[in-house]
Formats: sequence, structure tokens, C-alpha cells
Amino acid sequence: MSFSNPKWGIVGSGMLGMTLAYQLAQQGQKVTLIESEETVGGLASTWQLGDITWDKHYHVTLLSDIEYLSLLDELGLKEEMQWVETKTGFYTDEKLYSMSNSVEFLSFPPLNLVDKLRLGVTIFYASRIKDWKKLESILVTDWLRRLSGKRTFEKIWLPLLRSKLGNSYQNVSAAFIWTTIARMYAARRSGLKKEMFGYNPGGYGRILDTFKARLESLGVEIRTSTRITSSLHLQDGVKLFTNKRLIGEYDRVVFTVPGQVIANTCPQLRPAELSKLENLKYQGIICASVLLKQPLAKYYVTNITCDWVPFTGVIEMTCLVNPGIFNGLSLVYLPKYIHQDSAEFSLSDEEIKEQFIKALLRMYPHLSSTDIVEFKVSRVKRVFALPVLNYSQAIPSIKTSLQNIFIVNSSQIINGTLNVNETVKLANSAARYLLAQEQSQSNKEYDSECLGANV
Repeated sequence: MSFSNPKWGIVGSGMLGMTLAYQLAQQGQKVTLIESEETVGGLASTWQLGDITWDKHYHVTLLSDIEYLSLLDELGLKEEMQWVETKTGFYTDEKLYSMSNSVEFLSFPPLNLVDKLRLGVTIFYASRIKDWKKLESILVTDWLRRLSGKRTFEKIWLPLLRSKLGNSYQNVSAAFIWTTIARMYAARRSGLKKEMFGYNPGGYGRILDTFKARLESLGVEIRTSTRITSSLHLQDGVKLFTNKRLIGEYDRVVFTVPGQVIANTCPQLRPAELSKLENLKYQGIICASVLLKQPLAKYYVTNITCDWVPFTGVIEMTCLVNPGIFNGLSLVYLPKYIHQDSAEFSLSDEEIKEQFIKALLRMYPHLSSTDIVEFKVSRVKRVFALPVLNYSQAIPSIKTSLQNIFIVNSSQIINGTLNVNETVKLANSAARYLLAQEQSQSNKEYDSECLGANV
């Protein structure tokens, strides 16, 4: 009598795939992690900016990010985290305002007292909502306008929505803003009412290197520069191919990549499953990393209400991270969230640079073009699935009609915003489900062997 010890193939090595591989390997499973890029990490990966290696995209850790902090603790990295109280700015009517505490909120010129009261009531009301599913059937624009009023919507909520959703905000449900408020509310409770954000002094490069080493110590095989283009489902396993070349055969395969990629790779899925995967609408991002000789302002996040600004926010990383890490320079991210099919993805780096720098110099008159040391552009067409109306009914399930193929991707985050904590949380939950399924299968094999012996 022997229990099965299947060989797992996990496609995609972002924090989701890495955490899933970690949880399975800890339970003695044989795991191969397969990544199309040269390095692991996905959206958390790093790149070179001049002489500096740092995160390709901006990330932030909150004190309330329990599952991610627990993972860091297991990797021996939690104690390295640095916690900083940050400030928030608003750029509206071509002026920069601070809105980092209650006093600044009450004195915020673009809103009158009634507007501010309605905004406060909206946030308090949203923080008390438990049944988020009711919000899935309401457009976020309708919900916020009704609760906060037109002016508050245009001056506060609209720039916040655009900063993450671009123009796609018009099709998103009210559940999106509820999850955002809930996360920030939890963070402020954990940070004693202060906006405390955390970072590792080595950036995600330090975290990913440590995580990769831990996976390899557990026996996980990591294959990079391997793009899976097709699969063949067999009765007792799955074959994975890259450009018709067999790269491996696995007992179980878990896809952690975007929906359309899975649909193209697994044509043997049922039509209804393929339809769900193909119909997921993703939000993409053009994100510029800019190294400057001098800081812009004192705000980690600056929300923007002016339509002429081509990016959707300003993230001044050196308001969070010690500038010494960047050799005394200031690192700024200029993100622009756009739909996955936007024609703006075809813009050249120089075209993006010209647009972004022109706006940046107008926003910050003390800045000059000679202050720009480095400007580098990242493009990702599928960052997160848009939480449209009745979104939870449209997502793919982990278990598919193909016995040995599973789906675990970020579209399954239905009551939270995409961030590293939610990603780790999804991976942990999915690992428990997959291991339970495996144990159930092992029990069936055990029962079958016992029955055969009795016969």
C-alpha cells in the first residue's frame, strides 16, 4: 500500500505562485515553479535604475497585512521591516494640498463643511458594512455620488478611483471602494490612527532572493525563461509545452497567470470555463520610475484631480524609503492605469517620457529638466481583473472540469484589492484546498487498496 506523492507544476512565479509552491513543498509535495520571464517575482520583480536596483513597481506594506507579515516572519525578514508615518497630498485646481490628518482635512479648501461631513459619513458607513456582496450590484459612481454628493465625488473620490482604475472606474462596482476603505481603516487601527507604511531596506529584491533560496532548500525546482504556450490533459497527468516542445509532464498543474492566458493554454476546458476566463476584463498599467536630484514634496502619495495630467498619481518613494538607499536621489513612480486593450501601450518610451516630464515640471515649478537622472518605463497589460457588477459570479473556480488542472489567480480575490497581502492570503487558502483535495484522493486510493485486499 502506498499513498500518492504527485508532481506539481505551478505556472507563474509571482508572489502568488511562489507562496503556493512554498505551502505545497512544506507538506512534502514535489513542486516545479515555471516562469516565462528571466527572474521570479512577477509584479514584485526588480530592475536597474542607473546604479540602483529597486522594485519595478511600487508596493506598500500595512501593519494590518497579517498574512504577508507572517510569511516574512517565516522567511526571517519581518524584523528587517522599517515602519514610517507618511503623508498624503492632493493636487487640485493646480495647487498642492496636504490631507494627512483631521485638521488638514477640515481645512481642505476645495470642499465646504457639508461636503466634508458627507465624506466622513461615507467613510464611516463603508467601514461598518459587513455584507459586501450587496455592493456588487451597484456602480461605484452611483453609490459614492449618492452618499457624498457631486462636489465631494469630483474632488476626492474621482481622483482616487482614477488613480487605480483609470477610465475603467465607470464600470466598477461599489465593492471596490469598500475593500479599499476597509484595508486602510484596518491599517489605521493597527497604526494607532497614524498612516504607517512599511518597507524592506533591500526592497523586493531582498525578499525575492530570500524566498527563492527557501523554495530551493525545500526541493522546489524553479524554471525561468520558460513560457508555457499549450497543454495536453491526460487521464493521469498534464503535459506542458512551449512552442510545441514538451518541457515537462506533471501529475497536477496549477495556473496562476491571467485568465486569457489560461484559456489560450488549456483549450480542453469546457466552453463555459473558457468563456469565464476570456471575459475577465483586466486593468493594465504604464508605470514610469524616475530618479531625481531633488525631492518633489513631502507626500508619499499625491492624488490628482486635474484632467491635463497624463499620469494618475505621484508616488514619491523617498518619502517612505531612506534616500540613502538611492544614493541621495529621490525615486518617484508615475503610474497610469489603463484598460488592457488601450492603444497607449503602443506609445514609445520617449513619447511617454515627453508627456510625463512636461506635466511633472508644471506640477512642481521648482523642478527642472536637469534634475532628471533616470526615466524608465514599465508596461503590464494585465495587472488585476476589474471588479465589475456582480463580479463574484463571473470568476473562475479553482477546480476545473479537467481533473488534474487547477486555476489560482488574482481574479479570485473577490473581497479585497490586489496587493501582496491579499495575494499571499489567496495562495494560503488555495494551498489548503489543494492539499485537502489531494488527501481526499489519497483516501480514495487507500480505500480502493483495502477493498481489493478484502476481496
